[in-house]
Amino acid sequence: MKGFLEDANYSIGLLDEGATLADVIDNCIYEHTHTGKKAFYVGDLGKLVRNNIQWQNVMAPIKPFYPVKCNSTPGVLEILGTLGVGFACSSKSEMALVQDLGISPENIIYTNPCKQASQIKYAAKAGINIMTCDNDIELKKISRNHPNAKLLLHIATEDITAGEEMNMKFGTTLKNCRHLMECAKELGVQIVGVKFHVSGSCKDLQTYIHAISDARCVFDMAEEFGFKMNMLDIGGGFTGSELQLEEVNHVIRPLLDVYFPKESGVNVIAEPGCYYVSSAFTLAVNIIAKKTVEYDKLLPSGVEQTRNDDEPVFTYYINDGVYGSFASKLSEKLNTIPEVHKKYKEDEPLFASSLWGPSCDELDQIVENCLLPELSVGDWLIFDNMGSGTLGEQSTFNNYQRPLIYYMMSFSDWDEMQDAGIASDTLMKNFFFVPSCIQLSPEDRFSTAA
Repeated sequence: MKGFLEDANYSIGLLDEGATLADVIDNCIYEHTHTGKKAFYVGDLGKLVRNNIQWQNVMAPIKPFYPVKCNSTPGVLEILGTLGVGFACSSKSEMALVQDLGISPENIIYTNPCKQASQIKYAAKAGINIMTCDNDIELKKISRNHPNAKLLLHIATEDITAGEEMNMKFGTTLKNCRHLMECAKELGVQIVGVKFHVSGSCKDLQTYIHAISDARCVFDMAEEFGFKMNMLDIGGGFTGSELQLEEVNHVIRPLLDVYFPKESGVNVIAEPGCYYVSSAFTLAVNIIAKKTVEYDKLLPSGVEQTRNDDEPVFTYYINDGVYGSFASKLSEKLNTIPEVHKKYKEDEPLFASSLWGPSCDELDQIVENCLLPELSVGDWLIFDNMGSGTLGEQSTFNNYQRPLIYYMMSFSDWDEMQDAGIASDTLMKNFFFVPSCIQLSPEDRFSTAA
């Protein structure tokens, strides 16, 4: 295996044929067991490339704008920037991150629904003109601080099966769009398009039909006010599943062809976030403490007790938690289950267990109830699908330090990029082919050109 790096935040290891993600994790655990047992990520950047190829095959010509808040680590941003993906930013720091990659302002949109005036001014100075808006107060704030702003009206969707509360919080109604256009006309602000968002947990794909139909109504309304609309943002909500991607495309493609055909000049974009990064990252954590608890305290309320009273029940504390890599657990269910790294027999007994973070805070519960073999302090647990919502800006709670990140890519993925002709010349300049057991100094780290 080539490119096993300690300072992998700024370098990518290329793996020999036959080497797998599991091999990388095994090697990292071996090293960490002897040097400090810190939590760490392994990021398969080849997965981003494969997901991008899949997007182009299924969703083209809809251009992806990656939401930086999903995962703002350098390897992710540099790979996606090299692949020609645009970026959706929600803060000044995110805009600065992608600007440092040499990304042109035309490939950046400012999507925070509640913008600070100072950050609007920053966007104006940086030439980042496209931003979203869903109310007249925000509109007036933008007009005062960014005279060249080009707005996408964020409309609410009728997603009543999932995320209804969130859709009520952000997005305006069709009726209010007319009022916003009147205000924009008075203030001299340009409105160039529409944005909507459908939650990834939404099971009713008819929501897309309603949203696209509403967007068409807003475009028609804009003609009355003399606005030249040329952009439709269909938002995020793409889970990463090829099946879900094809199902969404099957629903939206006929409607887009009718309402926003190619000859209309409307550019359709989307904001796939977890689609790109969720499955690309695996987190390894170490058990730092263990205790036996009463079974009825472990069970969720309303669950009937069915175990033998003689069986032990374990609570494990790990070296990462909701104030770190599991931050999304505070607002949503964990979409991955823990896997035990050490080998154990198939017939080995499993015990009711719960997993907690290191803060000793009552909110720092990772898994409420699961079945695991009896583990010891020092054992490792593996969590897949940890690339989305876990690697954004760092928390300062309890002096939390982000786990190390080991980026890797297989030679087969590299060859696939070249065969697909995806910016191969640029990628050749931006990657280091790392020999076995060589560590790159900070001065040798790769960078991405525009």
